[in-house]
Amino acid sequence: MRSFINKCEDSLIGILLVAITLLVFIEVVARFGFNTGIHWAQEATLLLAGWMVLLGASWALRERAHIGVDFLVDQLSARTRPWVIGFGVLCSLLYCGLFAYGGWVYLGKMKMIGLELEDIAMPKWIASLVMVLGFVLLAYRLLELGYNLIRGRDDRFHVHKENAVSRAFDEQEEKA
Repeated sequence: MRSFINKCEDSLIGILLVAITLLVFIEVVARFGFNTGIHWAQEATLLLAGWMVLLGASWALRERAHIGVDFLVDQLSARTRPWVIGFGVLCSLLYCGLFAYGGWVYLGKMKMIGLELEDIAMPKWIASLVMVLGFVLLAYRLLELGYNLIRGRDDRFHVHKENAVSRAFDEQEEKA
């Protein structure tokens, strides 16, 4: 199941990236080459970018690509660190839950009212589904991190360091 979710997430993000790139390219050529444009291109680009951001947050957590400011966490003992990170995971899950629930309520109201997008003939609730989907995927990734934390396999949100100074500091610690 996990590999299926990963493949779907990767494919969807790739499709979104290609779609945004092509749409913007075609719009620029149409506007500056032929003095015309696609009237719905701006709205579509903004929606696709929103989808990329919310799905990309989940992807970045999976790939450990989020930049973390963990100076204080790194100063904690090996016994204390997992508890602090676990608290961070719980707070992040609460955040995801609140936004997913708020998104669900919002989508329900948009569906009930029957609003459509301004320039595209599509119900607004369908175009905004990512508000729920993105935060559910992010919560799934946080649950994975929490599970790994409990099992003792991992105690980090990320593995990337912020800059060369922190890498050099870590190398000095390893030598000592």
